Amino acid sequence: MNPVNAANHYDVVVIGAGAAGLMCAATAGYRGQRVLVLDHANKPGKKILMSGGGRCNFTNLNSTPANFLSDNPHYCISALKRYTPQDFLELVDRHGIEHEEKAAGQLFCKDSAKDILNMLLTECDWAGAEIRMKTSVESVSPLEQGYALTTSAGDLRCRSLVIASGGLSIPTMGASGFGYDIARQFGLKILPTRAGLVPFTLQPQLKEQLSPLSGVSCPVDVHCGKFHFLEPMLVTHRGLSGPCMLQISSYWSPGDTLAVDLLPGRNVQEDLYQLRKEKPQSTVQNYLMQHLPKRFAQAFAEMHDWSGPLQGFKNHDLDAAAETLSGWRIKPAGTEGYRTAEVTLGGVDTRQLSSKTMAVLDRPDLYFIGEVVDVTGHLGGHNFQWAWASGVAAGMDA
Repeated sequence: MNPVNAANHYDVVVIGAGAAGLMCAATAGYRGQRVLVLDHANKPGKKILMSGGGRCNFTNLNSTPANFLSDNPHYCISALKRYTPQDFLELVDRHGIEHEEKAAGQLFCKDSAKDILNMLLTECDWAGAEIRMKTSVESVSPLEQGYALTTSAGDLRCRSLVIASGGLSIPTMGASGFGYDIARQFGLKILPTRAGLVPFTLQPQLKEQLSPLSGVSCPVDVHCGKFHFLEPMLVTHRGLSGPCMLQISSYWSPGDTLAVDLLPGRNVQEDLYQLRKEKPQSTVQNYLMQHLPKRFAQAFAEMHDWSGPLQGFKNHDLDAAAETLSGWRIKPAGTEGYRTAEVTLGGVDTRQLSSKTMAVLDRPDLYFIGEVVDVTGHLGGHNFQWAWASGVAAGMDA
């Protein structure tokens, strides 16, 4: 009997039944490979189901390599060019999944994230890829050709091994450092990991001042160093969240100060001078209430003691108020960490991987895809696009 066809021998074993792993398994299966997906979780695609508020922001039509962070920024270009958002959209349309564009380029399921997961599971089924949940991998040993795996469900062998086990984000979903452990076992370098796309926590005084505003959202332009994002900010009972804060968190390091323009696009200094001239009895709070949510405007004016009519404000008082409103400086206490982070920054150093196949350069039958590698997208569907593109790249080769 040909050993590859024996019951416990596979052409490809994919570890991880998330977005990248399922995409890779279906792609390899359609090429006629005997594929097995293993995952220690009880159900596949848990992060898919919770993404986009349960509606799954499955890609971004405007996704380009510029939307990704990596220590090796050119690495992602090849895979993203070869499998585009349009390619994934065609797959979604073939399965008759209704979708809608929310913010520019961001595509969501109209109904439920389950549609995307069911599509991937159907593709795996059609491609003949087997999925085995509640199965943990205890050890991986290299053979002359391929790998021997010891799992909680017995021993397996495979010719190609694909690590799609994700990062450290949201441990309650089963996230673990398994992929990094395997990479280290085979001598690969791991770049420092940290939580990305994550809400900020605040110093006690500011947290206390803002906590009554929990649930208030307003569009702002937040800066950290040379990076900035113009998107909504949300005050929470723990700190600051919303798209702009999640985005900038990927560029923030402990100790960095954020500068928040609360009135982007306005010349606040000019506005206040004009208002003092035309309506001297008006207040800074009156001005803020025209442009910001009422509760936020009131609290912010109180926080900075901007009381009394504008006629009592000297020029330098108005200048100082304008400066604060255009560049409110916040030094976060930290972030909420992996517990609520959408992604993990850092990971397997991509300089050791082929940008065409995602395989280890000196071990072409071992692949790393998705979040486990040092490629992290912006908020808005980019991380899913990397999962699809890297999954296809490995699936076409494994």
